[in-house]
Amino acid sequence: MVTTIKGQAAGLHRAKDGLGVWEHQGKVAILTSGYSNADRRWDENLENSLGAYSIIAAQKALDDAGISMDEVDGVISAPGPIGSRWDRPYFAPPYDSEDGLTIVTAEWLTKNMGLKNVKWVNSEESRGHAQVLCLAAQAIAEGLCNTALVIFPFGNLAGRYSQSGSAEGQDTAGGGAQWSSPWGWGAAGANFAFSFAQYCTKYNTSHDRMANFVVNLRRNGRMFPGGYYAQHPEAPLTVEDYLTSRWVVKPLCLHDADRPVNQVVAFLLTTAERAKDSKVKPVYIMNHQNNQYPTRGQVQTLEESEMFCENAASRMYEGTGWKASDVDIFNPYDGFTLFTQYYVDAFGWHGVKKGEAHDFYNGDISVEGPHPLLSSGGNNGSGRTRAAIFTDTFEQLQGLAGDRQVTIKNGRPETGIAGCTMPQSIGWLAFSTSPD
Repeated sequence: MVTTIKGQAAGLHRAKDGLGVWEHQGKVAILTSGYSNADRRWDENLENSLGAYSIIAAQKALDDAGISMDEVDGVISAPGPIGSRWDRPYFAPPYDSEDGLTIVTAEWLTKNMGLKNVKWVNSEESRGHAQVLCLAAQAIAEGLCNTALVIFPFGNLAGRYSQSGSAEGQDTAGGGAQWSSPWGWGAAGANFAFSFAQYCTKYNTSHDRMANFVVNLRRNGRMFPGGYYAQHPEAPLTVEDYLTSRWVVKPLCLHDADRPVNQVVAFLLTTAERAKDSKVKPVYIMNHQNNQYPTRGQVQTLEESEMFCENAASRMYEGTGWKASDVDIFNPYDGFTLFTQYYVDAFGWHGVKKGEAHDFYNGDISVEGPHPLLSSGGNNGSGRTRAAIFTDTFEQLQGLAGDRQVTIKNGRPETGIAGCTMPQSIGWLAFSTSPD
């Protein structure tokens, strides 16, 4: 019997300072991920709805790991906003809701895949994609399930992306929406353009010093088979393309924002014991953190962003028992590239100190070089699924990253950290080739 327990997600997250090393370190393994096709938008055909794509992605993950549907006893989803963000009619019955169309709950996937032995499902994290991986790891560690499918459904319908409130389906915005809707998703572009401008002033740097970083993201993303740009090749992005692209909210340009896509990604996690018999090399979860910080206003200041990221780094190093020098692969979130430097500065990866991220970007950060930052290509290089950063991290440790494969000290990397989404609300996971 499937059990849905409302309100349980919050109790399964590590979301406080001073928790020490994760007590379940190395007891949970991540095995595989499965990717559906990546479309620019959903054309409203059922064959490429998020429901259909969820089943395809989940089956790919199971097949790659050699695990049957009957072994799956946990399903967790970040289904997306409950209710359509667009003013559109449902299809004919049985589609009397958006579930299986523009959102996919864990309950929907369990039923429509015919998963007979699922005992625990959760769809509470409406958009917290990293958070559902954290949730799955803790649920397995605490015995709520043994083998979990986790899905990231991310849709993109025709029209204006993520309009809401008084601006939904309208050409004008009033009230508070007049300050946010014209800039798209929650005014996030304006938010991080503001703090980025503060960063440039404080550390005597500039927007054009981001070019090498963004060009490298696109290069890595073209080598990521599940990503949008690998499936829909375009001419490689150049430094000139970046420097001459139009402003969205200055100093945030078009290429600082990731591309919304219509795609689903599934991850498969299980116990360390079950993972021993998998078709693929297991990668062990060594810590997870779900950080939720309040801001003083809608626009986040540089002071707040830096503080949030420094706290996140402290929690991750405390929970793993690692130092910055112990981390081989680093995949921080880059949905807007203008906040990625806060993570790079805070985590001190490869010796970067506060305010030095832009100098670091302009060194050799390629996957062949000594500082292979965001070897996944991130969201900017693969499309807005918030998934590549996690897949790449454990594939690098499995030696399955293909053309992106990083070499560390003449060998394969053994540890990695990945996280998403925004500085004030981000989930992080740490991975290792060894459970010890």
